[in-house]
Amino acid sequence: MYEDVEERMNKVINNLEEQYAGIRAGRANPKILDKVLVEYYGVPTPINQVANIMVPEARMIAIQPWDASLLKEVEKAIQKADIGINPNNDGKVIRLIFPELTEDRRKELVKDIKKISEDAKIALRNIRRDAIDDYKAKEKNSEITEDDLHSAEEDIQKLTDKFVGKIEECASSKEKEIMSL
Repeated sequence: MYEDVEERMNKVINNLEEQYAGIRAGRANPKILDKVLVEYYGVPTPINQVANIMVPEARMIAIQPWDASLLKEVEKAIQKADIGINPNNDGKVIRLIFPELTEDRRKELVKDIKKISEDAKIALRNIRRDAIDDYKAKEKNSEITEDDLHSAEEDIQKLTDKFVGKIEECASSKEKEIMSL
């Protein structure tokens, strides 16, 4: 009955997890490159479709384009994406070396995590509001009864609470990850 609401809320959670994956935690995570697009024959292409991405060490990502002529394009794309790390190009492989996290940087990252989770909660509340407004309109048009409206509001609130819990769980585990490095 509330599949569309639940589906929209799941998209919020998936988006949240994608954003958390992009937060540098002092460890090399290839997901940080997911949004980097390289000009490949005039078409913006995800970096993982034009290069081999490896993590040879805990704090290093090595990127080896399949076509050596793309090396400069890949390097430019990484710089343009502004991921906070300058690429090192040795002519064959591009290396991204992640610095150790300072205490101040960890605290900054935790603030970012809290902001992202708060934005996700706002998105959930907007979905809840829209769904309840839809049911209120149905009640006004005599499509459902007042009791149906009341139970729909309760069910949608329970669904919202469940997803808020998931957001808090994700945020808490990401904060622990950042602070324990």
